[in-house]
Amino acid sequence: MSEAESTTGTATTRDPRLADSAFLAACRGERPDHVPVWYMRQAGRSLPEYLAVREGVAMLDACMDPDLVTEITLQPVRRYGVDAAIFFSDIVLPLKAVGVDLDIKPGVGPVVADPVSTLADVEAIPDLTPDAVDFVTTAVGRLAGELGGTPLIGFAGAPFTVASYLVEGGPSKDHARTKAMMFGAPDVWDALMRKIGGIAAAYLEVQVRAGASAVQLFDSWAGAVSPRDYREHVKPYSAAVLERVGALGVPRIHFGVGTSELLADMGDAGADVVGVDWRTPLEVGISRVGDRSVQGNLDPTLVFAPVEVMLERAAEVIEAGRGARGHVFNLGHGVLPATDPGRLEELTAFVQSQPG
Repeated sequence: MSEAESTTGTATTRDPRLADSAFLAACRGERPDHVPVWYMRQAGRSLPEYLAVREGVAMLDACMDPDLVTEITLQPVRRYGVDAAIFFSDIVLPLKAVGVDLDIKPGVGPVVADPVSTLADVEAIPDLTPDAVDFVTTAVGRLAGELGGTPLIGFAGAPFTVASYLVEGGPSKDHARTKAMMFGAPDVWDALMRKIGGIAAAYLEVQVRAGASAVQLFDSWAGAVSPRDYREHVKPYSAAVLERVGALGVPRIHFGVGTSELLADMGDAGADVVGVDWRTPLEVGISRVGDRSVQGNLDPTLVFAPVEVMLERAAEVIEAGRGARGHVFNLGHGVLPATDPGRLEELTAFVQSQPG
């Protein structure tokens, strides 16, 4: 192993160049020399080099191949020069690793063979141990060495979103079965959320100890619940994940879609940085998250607008971000598959030309 990959027993030795990271500075609420930027789903989808290496390779197979994970994670850093890399994986990968029978079907998403409905179903799901994801440790260690002064963001799916896939058996528009369990079988819901929370925390710990410099907890479907139900049935479990990872001393980003009314609670759950999607004006998000940094939030479709429009709207996001404790520029959700990589190159250069 290189020095960058050696371990201290708790975490990988950090590259000293990370001390100059604009991304990490903004996460800490400091003012870097430029506005830092990275993109959700930047590791693929629209990049021709990504499509080439993924050809004929199933999503979960790619996620479990350290060579492919390393290459795909690095591609957008090479292409765009972004201020952080996001570990290439999928939110259901830890479930696959512990033995849950699931697959990711193209055009559909994660599909679970035997949906969870009883306490016995929950108890049948093993806890995650580091040896179950040794390929992650390998890939993160390599990436820490390759990236040098560019931080690697580890990530996991938040308990509610992952629970929804397990209960529904796949993607859902109304999350009816999920809510039925949440309201009608609170003992099963509690056991399931604790189980998934433990798996998510363990998965993030593996990534940080192998070399990740920050983490993001994705709660893609949290916007499906009301603020009251979020506080009672969702927030405590996300908070437990963030608290456990917080012991490792890395910045914690918490992001959800359609979560405008939940932003204050998402911050209170233990986030250092709260992601704001494009539906909420960034200044409104800032007013709700308290003394925390924010991430976001350009509408992903604006990369299809005329360049001057895209950059004008990006400038507005940057200006609004100056009202926060710290600001990491990002899209308001992931990069769309039809995105022209050249547009993201222009956007990245523009954002990084702006003082922090």
